Order: sequence, then structure tokens, then C-alpha cells
Amino acid sequence: MEKLDYRELTKRVLEKYINHQGKDESIERQLIFDTERDRYLIVYVGWEEERQIYGCPVHIDIKEGKIWIERDFTEVGVANELVELGVPKTDIVLAFRSPFVRQFTGFATA
Repeated sequence: MEKLDYRELTKRVLEKYINHQGKDESIERQLIFDTERDRYLIVYVGWEEERQIYGCPVHIDIKEGKIWIERDFTEVGVANELVELGVPKTDIVLAFRSPFVRQFTGFATA
């Protein structure tokens, strides 16, 4: 069986989140793809009156052939979406969970 292209699948999932976000023009939604270092992020940047808005709701790294989800503030869960696209749970690490807790998630531990 041919290995899935984890870079392309990760990009596809993150692009979907950017395209389905609200239309608040004061908040810029940025996709950051560093394919050389295999880092993929969604970042919000903007202003609400005198308050700066900045956040990183999703951060994914690809390390040693596995997808490491460092941060995920989505409702469905990026890991679940990747599984639906054919990525085996053994290739997804929920890195935002402590190493001890990962053994109970059904996903890879490292």
C-alpha cells in the first residue's frame, strides 16, 4: 500500500478551517506552512478596538513520519479528520496531551 502524503493531507485539513471561518475583517486568518521543517499552523492576528487579537488554534508538526498535533482548538478535532482521510491512528500523536495520558487516547504515543 502506498504511503499517504501527510504534508498534503495536513494542508488540506487546515485550508478547510480557514475557508469556513467567520468573515470578521478585523481578524486576519493566516495559514503558515513551513514544508522545509514540516510545521503547519493557523494563526489569528488583528485588533478588536484597542485590544490586539493573536492566537494559534492549530499547530501541527510532522516528525519521523508521524503527524504530531501540538495544539488543536477545533470542535471536531484535526486528528479525527486525518483519520477520516485515511491516516492510521498509529501515525498521529496527540502531542498536546501529556506523554502518560497518550497511552489511553487510541493514537500513537510518540
